[in-house]
Amino acid sequence: MDNASLSRKPPQASELVADEIPEAVRDHPYPEAGQSQSKKKGLIWKLLGLAALAFGVSIWLHLNFNLFPASQAEQTQQNPAPVSSASGSAASPATNSKAGTAAATPDNLLGHLPYQEAPAKDLVGVTSDGSIKLRTSAAAKYQEMANAAAASGIYFAPISGFRSVEDQQHVFFDVKAERRQNASKRAEVSAPPGYSEHHTGYAIDIGDGNAPDTNLSPSFENTQTFKWLEANAVTFSFEMSFPKNNRQGVSYEPWHWRFVGDKQSLETFYKAHSMKK
Repeated sequence: MDNASLSRKPPQASELVADEIPEAVRDHPYPEAGQSQSKKKGLIWKLLGLAALAFGVSIWLHLNFNLFPASQAEQTQQNPAPVSSASGSAASPATNSKAGTAAATPDNLLGHLPYQEAPAKDLVGVTSDGSIKLRTSAAAKYQEMANAAAASGIYFAPISGFRSVEDQQHVFFDVKAERRQNASKRAEVSAPPGYSEHHTGYAIDIGDGNAPDTNLSPSFENTQTFKWLEANAVTFSFEMSFPKNNRQGVSYEPWHWRFVGDKQSLETFYKAHSMKK
């Protein structure tokens, strides 16, 4: 063996060309470290996937089975607190203004409306014997109207003016019994007690002095008195109470007229007509 070759140092790896580098030196110097990092990354992605899956399942369960309690805001929205009235209690539909108005509004009776009885101190006679009376304001205008008609050769025959509730008791019930009428039939021509315009002292039944056979009959419309009233009564603030096809369903009464010439008389009749029908 050559002693010179024995004393020579082995060459460094950096001094060798690529083909001369031993196989072990060319391999990755840390193979175990690379494999560990790859395993860690794979584990992280698996954990993230499982977390996303769990979140999705929880949302699905909440939406479909309501397994989780709603937040306070959601509960308030789903179950709003009852609105309280001024007294602090929950409002009731029965206490609304419309229901209250309907409850306080009196109904009609057989087509007739309720009226207060005129005070005796405000009644004056419109006939020479004082048997037929009207309230002061209505009586004054009636006399003017009767005088104007007389000047044209038309003579009124007053039949009935103010009637008390007691008087109406006889007119309605006693006559109903005499004529064998039921209440509905009687109400077509006469109001029940408490429901007659004659109670007000503003209503009067008028006949024709020259045709007494037409008194309280639809045939009164054929008289000269009716024709004059139809043309002139409004000038003296009188109007027919029950024309043909009136909304109260009362029979046509061409002889029945009422005074609406001051605030109280106007309110008496038109407020009554605004009541519940």
